[in-house]
Parts: sequence; C-alpha cells; structure tokens
Amino acid sequence: MRNTRALAVAGAAVAALGLSAPAAVAWDTPSNITALPSVIAPGGQLTITVDGCRGGGTATSNAFSPTRLSPVGGGGKGNEGDRGGGGNGTARGTAVINSDARPGSYDITVDCNGRQMTRPQAFTVIGGVRGGIGGSSTTGATPTDMAIGGGLVAAALVGGGVFWMRRRAERRI
Repeated sequence: MRNTRALAVAGAAVAALGLSAPAAVAWDTPSNITALPSVIAPGGQLTITVDGCRGGGTATSNAFSPTRLSPVGGGGKGNEGDRGGGGNGTARGTAVINSDARPGSYDITVDCNGRQMTRPQAFTVIGGVRGGIGGSSTTGATPTDMAIGGGLVAAALVGGGVFWMRRRAERRI
C-alpha cells in the first residue's frame, strides 16, 4: 500500500514538473502581437506591443521601417522577480506608417532574441482623402446617384408640404 502511494506522489510530481517546463521555455518566445490602432492612415503612428519579448527586439512590416521594441515594465536590474529586462516580459515600440503605403491589410513580423513570430493582417492602412474639386470629379456620386438623391429630396419636400397644408386645414374646423 505504501509503494502505491509513493508511486502516485512521484507520478504527480513528475507530471507537475513536465507541465511547468513548457511555460518556462515560452517566456522568451514572442507571443500576442498587438497593433493599435488597428486601422490607420499613411503617416500615422502605430503602437506595437509584444508579450514574451522581455529583452526587446525588432518589428518589421512592408508598411513601415524596422522598429525597435523596448522592454516595458519596471523593477530593478537583474532582479529575480522580474526576470531581467521588462517586468512582465512585454516589449513595445512605435512605428510610423510610410506616407506611400497602399491601402490594405499588413502583417507584422517580430524578432525577439532570434525568435520570430508573424501576425498576419495585424493592421489595416486606409486610403487618403482627396480634397477640393478634384476629389469629386474623378470619384464620387454618379449621375444615377444624383438623380436618386434629388428625387428623394423632392419627395420629402412634397410630403412635408402636404403634411403642413393638412395641419392648417384641421385648425380651421
């Protein structure tokens, strides 16, 4: 009976150690890449946050130049509690979207101490706005759209006039 209990305790200890080992190895592996804002115009600033990148690293994309990621968090240097660099193993950087970036979704690839991770479609670049007369002359409402809009405005005017005339007639009674 004692041997069975000892084997059960030893098996539980080995299982607990085996389950905790991947978590310890994953500490230096980048995970959970976050890009904010998720929709941005050319020339805007994009904040990139990466978990599991305690020593910092580099973020790259086709929409911006390589950007340095610095450890986030505090604590002392070399303190056992914060595992070195950032207190929670998070790194952050700010990238400026290229002014000539085309509209669409872009991936972000992060390199933390030689370990890479890519987040597909991490953010979306939207097109710029064309102002002035030129903006409405090449794109915008078609003649059909204008006719429909004009018809709706005319119908609203006629309906409002009829409603107003009926209200005036009701007051006389």
